[in-house]
Amino acid sequence: MKVLVDWDLCEGHGQCEYAAPEVFTIDDDGDLVVLDATPDESQRKAVEQAVRRCPVRALVIEG
Repeated sequence: MKVLVDWDLCEGHGQCEYAAPEVFTIDDDGDLVVLDATPDESQRKAVEQAVRRCPVRALVIEG
């Protein structure tokens, strides 16, 4: 699985961080940081929840 971010859409709401904190974080400047762009399958449910929670639909799972 690969996590893709549309950086033009991302507004740094941080909902992804709440859903999948091992994959996403918001830095001190309020910007999204992808900690693991190719997370293990054990993270799939959390990443899927992060995708669903994104209010601007900036996240996509490939694979």
